[in-house]
Amino acid sequence: MKALGLDLGTKTIGVALSDAFGWTAQGLTTIRRDETSEDADYTAVVTLIEENDVTTVVVGLPRNMNGSVGESGERSEQFAEALRSRSDAKIVMWDERLTTVAAQRVLVDADVSRKKRKQVVDKMAATLILQGYLDRQGHARS
Repeated sequence: MKALGLDLGTKTIGVALSDAFGWTAQGLTTIRRDETSEDADYTAVVTLIEENDVTTVVVGLPRNMNGSVGESGERSEQFAEALRSRSDAKIVMWDERLTTVAAQRVLVDADVSRKKRKQVVDKMAATLILQGYLDRQGHARS
């Protein structure tokens, strides 16, 4: 079971991919969102799903600290719904509260330069989203 993790931003989509066993997540790429065509975003994600034989896509769901879903969360839900109509992969929403903050902290602790952090933070956030999902699935199998 390969899974793809997505961290949806307004300008980029961070992407992570699991190993074939569904144990570990690794950053894969960052998709620069096409402001002129939403279809290009879906096409890029579907291409990654097909190229990597992905069976599950984990979409980060940004929630407010009180658990409610705000405007960015609604955009993520809309993206996931549209992706469902374009792919046979199982689409799962995953609470992503504080993943970008955690990704920034990991990169700062690793002494990654500010310029480089901007380039990889979305991919790192996607990795944290996907790893959280994989870890929970592992507990469910035990």
